[in-house]
Amino acid sequence: MAVEALRWKGDALELLDQRLLPDQTVYVTCRTAADVAQAIRDMVVRGAPAIGCAAAFGVALDGGSKQAFEVLAGSRPTAVNLFWALERMRGVKNYGPEAVAIFEEDLAANRAMGAYGAKLVPDGARILTYCNTGALATAGYGTALGVVRGAIEQGKRVSLIASETRPYLQGARLTAWECVQEGIPCTLISDNMAGHLMSRGEVDLIVVGADCIAANGDVANKIGTYMLAVLARRHDLPFYVAAPLSTFDVKIADGAKIPIEERSPDELTGYRGTRWAPLGVQVRNPAFDVTPADLITALVTEHGVVQHPDRTSVAALLAANHR
Repeated sequence: MAVEALRWKGDALELLDQRLLPDQTVYVTCRTAADVAQAIRDMVVRGAPAIGCAAAFGVALDGGSKQAFEVLAGSRPTAVNLFWALERMRGVKNYGPEAVAIFEEDLAANRAMGAYGAKLVPDGARILTYCNTGALATAGYGTALGVVRGAIEQGKRVSLIASETRPYLQGARLTAWECVQEGIPCTLISDNMAGHLMSRGEVDLIVVGADCIAANGDVANKIGTYMLAVLARRHDLPFYVAAPLSTFDVKIADGAKIPIEERSPDELTGYRGTRWAPLGVQVRNPAFDVTPADLITALVTEHGVVQHPDRTSVAALLAANHR
């Protein structure tokens, strides 16, 4: 793969430090579960599927100790894939091979999602996306960006519009970087330009990822996703969410029950040593928001597409695939 967010070495996990992209390509070496948990908290690695894979490797590094599960569970509260991976790692005999299996299954799921999602993409489509949902956010290939890759592999001429994604700039720093690496046509915009482009007929569809999908189909994703879904409805544009089954949590009835992580005010008041907000100002920095299921045209998973998701269709999808 042109982009590798995680590299397993058997006795260590190497994580591409996404805080330094696109300026530097540096790997952080983790040798304990605590190292991995710190890397997750510090955004060295991010993206729900990638966090789940990293957590599995973190358990393997500590031989499945109780402390490993505890420290990793406390690293990011909203990413359901983290807890799914930890639950799967409980009680296994061979932690390393199981973590590798989780990694390889995520990669296969992303490719399957890409193929299913690509069928929804018309030739010549201008696709608006948000945050980073590519190889950097997963074991490889990507979820929403995987749909773009899948369309290109099917011979379709598509282009990407990447929202910069304030405050952490995952779209500007990471999605745009991935596209440049692979030659995917990409135009970067600020988040507040999306409605303008939609109103001028310059967007054909929106594809985003997810950090948690509730039992009724409500989706938690990077803060700002809800805004795009509302704009898409206003302009009669398809709004698709691409995510593996490991992102679904049937124990969460609806979006109102999804825990929303609040991150450091420093992420909003400046960036990389440059401060632009006055000292003493109050800051809110929720990392995610919730998009109601009735604003979602379809969910794209590794087991197919769920049109107009609701509690019944989500339950049927998970039952058919033993989740």
